[in-house]
Amino acid sequence: MHAVSKPETYTLVISCPDRVGVVAAVSRFVAERGGSLVESNHHTDVEQGWFYMRNVIDTGSLSVDRDTFVAQFNPLAEDFSMQWKLRSSSERQRVIIMASHASHCLSDILHRWKDGDLHCDIPCVISNHENLRSMVEWHGVPFHYVPVSKEDKAPAFAQVEDIIERHRGETVVLARYMQIIPPRLCEEYAGQLINIHHSFLPSFIGANPYQKAYDRGVKLIGATSHYVTEELDEGPIIEQDVIRVNHSCSKDDMVRLGRDVEQAVLSRGLRYHLEDRVVVRGNKTVVFSS
Repeated sequence: MHAVSKPETYTLVISCPDRVGVVAAVSRFVAERGGSLVESNHHTDVEQGWFYMRNVIDTGSLSVDRDTFVAQFNPLAEDFSMQWKLRSSSERQRVIIMASHASHCLSDILHRWKDGDLHCDIPCVISNHENLRSMVEWHGVPFHYVPVSKEDKAPAFAQVEDIIERHRGETVVLARYMQIIPPRLCEEYAGQLINIHHSFLPSFIGANPYQKAYDRGVKLIGATSHYVTEELDEGPIIEQDVIRVNHSCSKDDMVRLGRDVEQAVLSRGLRYHLEDRVVVRGNKTVVFSS
């Protein structure tokens, strides 16, 4: 049996000051050009007076091409003071993964990518350790070893930045990469740099969260996928999940259970990002999860 190919779509993501008529105006614009909506979501933050919308449009139904759609939508966007973007499903973002010793998050992403669950290209993996090379290269992905000196980390991150630029990386995923990203990279890839923190933020920020959780005697442990900012583990949250533990669990038990949560949360967060389901405003997100 042959897999049925999905029709090409455009994803239109909008955020703007809340105002009567936004949904009607956008829906009318799409309908007047023959557009069929495959998926439609919207949300109003009443306290902030801000509106969010995500529409998926079947391109085969449209009477205009992409350039015309964009040109004709611009006046409407200006009228409603919209922040907006339009992406075709045929576009595959270039995702660069960074990892250290731990393999579970990296292997999960590579597996889902190979299976077609993550619609992207992975041009390379960057690591400050060599132990993951064979696994990465088995997947047919180039591996770059960039050791980081404790005395001076700047040369290593200059090399990392060069690799990202050469591979034309659009999104960078920290799959348990255990180095603090310098402010320059945080700023340059704002909203494109995704981390997995092995804790249910805002609890247990920083290093050794499982030890902190064990010492505190928690009954739930979790993981948080978030965008990276200069403030350690304080960036906008994309996805979170938890698993229950009890008094009989050792720190090693928590680490083992937590790894399953980490890889699932990171892969979900990356998929939401790739599908333009995440809208960031300030340090908060609206996530139109599927």
